[in-house]
Amino acid sequence: MRPLAEPVSKLIDAFSRLPGIGPKSASRLTYFLLRSDGQIALDLAKALEELKAKTFFCSTCHNIADSDPCAICTDSQRNQKVICVVEEPLDVQAIERTREFKGLYHVLHGSISPVEGIGPEELKIRELLQRIQDRRTTPGEGEEAPVPIEEVLVATNPNLEGQATAMYLAQLIKPLGIRVTRLAQGLPTGGDLEYADEVTLSNALSGRREM
Repeated sequence: MRPLAEPVSKLIDAFSRLPGIGPKSASRLTYFLLRSDGQIALDLAKALEELKAKTFFCSTCHNIADSDPCAICTDSQRNQKVICVVEEPLDVQAIERTREFKGLYHVLHGSISPVEGIGPEELKIRELLQRIQDRRTTPGEGEEAPVPIEEVLVATNPNLEGQATAMYLAQLIKPLGIRVTRLAQGLPTGGDLEYADEVTLSNALSGRREM
């Protein structure tokens, strides 16, 4: 005889697969949904369904979006000459919360980590270089000249993998005559960008330094 009803057991198992959620947290979430108004569970199910059906990665910056190009890439009010390179989509949200950065973004979807077998080829580095190159091309007749990239702000995490990724990007981009900067070390070494508070991130953005 099973100690739990199968639907309950399945949901606990599903929650347990999420990062940062152990068996106890998964059980608490499951029983909360069981005891709460049925509409909460239905809203959650609908949100999860729409998450997979209506979101994708922007073909320009590779951030999570519901339109292509995304709202940030198509915003003419943003500084088109500066690209901030981050590891993950959550890092974009963290920087946007500071309201300090007004340029564009490029999401690598990870960082260089030989231990985990992640090399430059597994990241969106080639796409970043192509994006920079496309801004340097001469427009055809009747076409508007693209705005060239003047600065790449490398906002990878201040840990070993993030530093290695930053150095690798600097070696590729600086020979192109583009300014490469790094977030100031107001961020704790070994920390993750997404967990930094707005004040710390604002100081890191305003105090960014040349690489």
